[in-house]
Amino acid sequence: MTQVTQADAPAAPAPLFSKGYRWLVLSLLLAAYTFNFIDRTIISTIGQAIKIDLKLTDTQLGLLGGLSFAVLYTLLGVPIARLAERYSRVWIITISLIVWSGFTAACGVAGSFIQLLWLRVGVGIGEAGCSPPAHSLISDYFEPKRRATALSIYAFGIPLGTMIGAALGGWVAKEYGWRIAFMAVGAPGVILALLFASLVKEPPRGHSDPPERAPVGSMALAYAEADDVPWGIWPWLWTELKALGQVGAILFGKWPIMNIILGLTVTSFAGYGGGAFAGPYFIRTFGLDYATVGLVLGLIGGLSGGLGTLAGGFISDRASKHGAKWYALTPAIGIAIAAPIYIIAYRQPDWHVAAAILLVPGIFAYTYLGPSFGVVQNVVETRQRATAASLLLLFVNIIALGGGPLFTGWIIDAFAQFNFNHPGSGHIMQGLAGIFSGHQSVGPATLHFATACPGGVAPHGSSAALASQCKGALVAATREGMIVTMLFLFWGATHYALAAIGLAKQLGDAADARKAREA
Repeated sequence: MTQVTQADAPAAPAPLFSKGYRWLVLSLLLAAYTFNFIDRTIISTIGQAIKIDLKLTDTQLGLLGGLSFAVLYTLLGVPIARLAERYSRVWIITISLIVWSGFTAACGVAGSFIQLLWLRVGVGIGEAGCSPPAHSLISDYFEPKRRATALSIYAFGIPLGTMIGAALGGWVAKEYGWRIAFMAVGAPGVILALLFASLVKEPPRGHSDPPERAPVGSMALAYAEADDVPWGIWPWLWTELKALGQVGAILFGKWPIMNIILGLTVTSFAGYGGGAFAGPYFIRTFGLDYATVGLVLGLIGGLSGGLGTLAGGFISDRASKHGAKWYALTPAIGIAIAAPIYIIAYRQPDWHVAAAILLVPGIFAYTYLGPSFGVVQNVVETRQRATAASLLLLFVNIIALGGGPLFTGWIIDAFAQFNFNHPGSGHIMQGLAGIFSGHQSVGPATLHFATACPGGVAPHGSSAALASQCKGALVAATREGMIVTMLFLFWGATHYALAAIGLAKQLGDAADARKAREA
C-alpha cells in the first residue's frame, strides 16, 4: 500500500473558475446554510414564549426543536442526494431553500402544538436538499488539500445562523411576539434562493480532484451519470440500493471512519440537546428577556462557535502534513477540553459569569465539523459524495438532531417532576437515582408537575407557595438537564480518539483503490 501525502498528490487540472468566483460560490453556500440554521434553531430562542402560549411540556418543545424536523429531513436526504449525483445541484438547493423558508414563515400562524409540529416537518422536508448537494459542490470547487477548510467555512453557517437567529428572533419575539419572529426569519430565504440560482454555475463532477479522478470534457459532464440507469422499477431500485450499500460499507465498515461518524453523532447529540434549551435556561434561571437572551446566545454561538468551526478545518488541514490522524485528534482534543468548561458554566449563579465562560468552550468543541466532513468527502468517489453526505447526515441527524433536544426536554421534565415532589433535594445524582428508579412522583405533592404547573408556571391566581415551587423545580431541572446533556461530549471525544487509529492507512487505501480503478 502506498502512503499518499499531500506533497505526492498530482496537480489538479486547470480550473474553469477563477479563485474569486469559487469564493463567491462558497459565500452563497454559506449564506444558504446560515438561513438553514436560522430557521432550524430559532425554536431554542423563542421556545419559552411558545411553551407558555401553547401550554407545552419541555418534551413537546424538544419534539418541535428536534424530532419533528429531523425525521423527514434525514430520510429525504438520501433520495435527494441520489438526484444530486445526476442532476443540477444548484437547482436542488434553490428549490429546497424556497420550501424551507416558506414553511418557516408559515409557523407563525400555527394555532396549536399539532399544527406547529407539522409545519416544522415541512421545514425539515425543505432543508433536506441543502447539505448533501452543497458538500458535493464544494468538493468540485475546492481541491482535496483545501477541502476541510472550505467545508469548515460552509459549516460556519451553523454558528452564524445560530447567532443571527438568536439575536434577531429574540428581539422580534420581545417586541412583536414569537409568531412574527418566525415570519421575519423565513421570508428573506426566498430572496436568497433567487440570487443563488442566478449566480451559481454547476461545475463538472470531480473538477478539482487530481487528474486520475477528474473527468474529461465540458460542463455537460456535470449532468451525466457514470453508469447508465436501468429501465424498470426493480432494476432501478436494485441499482440505487447497491450504490447506497457501497457507500455505507465505506462509512460504517471501516474502524476510523465509523468512529469519526460516531464521534460526530454523539457530539452533535449534546450540541443540539444543549442548544435547544440554552435560551430557556437563561430565561428561567435568571429572568432575562428574549432580546437579551438572543443577544447573549448569538454572541456566544457566533464568536466561540464560529472561531472553533473555522479553526477546526484550518488546523486539521495543516496538521495533516504530519499525519492524517490529526483529522481525528484535532476534534478529540478540542471536545475533551470543552466538556468540563460547559459544565462549569451551567453551575454559575450569575448570568454574566455563565455567559462569559460559555464564550470559551465553543472555540474547542466546534473543531469537529470541518475535519469530519472533509474525511468523509475524501474517502469516497466523485459520484458518491452527495450520497455519502446524505448517509452521514441521515445517521447523525436522526440520532443527534432528532434525539438530542428530545432527550434534554425529557430529562428536564423528569428532573422537574422529581424536584417538584422533593423540593430542596439539590443534588443531581439524587435526582437521577429517583428518575431511573421510578420514584419521581413520591413526595408530598399530590399533582403531576405538568398538571400543577402548565407550561412550567403556576396557573393565574395560584398561591405564592405554588408559584415558588413551580419555578424552583423548573429552574433546578433545567440546570441539571443541561449538565447531564453536556456529559455526552466526553463520549464523543473518545470516538474521535479511537478514529485516529488507522485513519492514515484508511485514506491511503482509498487513494490506492481509486488509482487501481482508473488504471
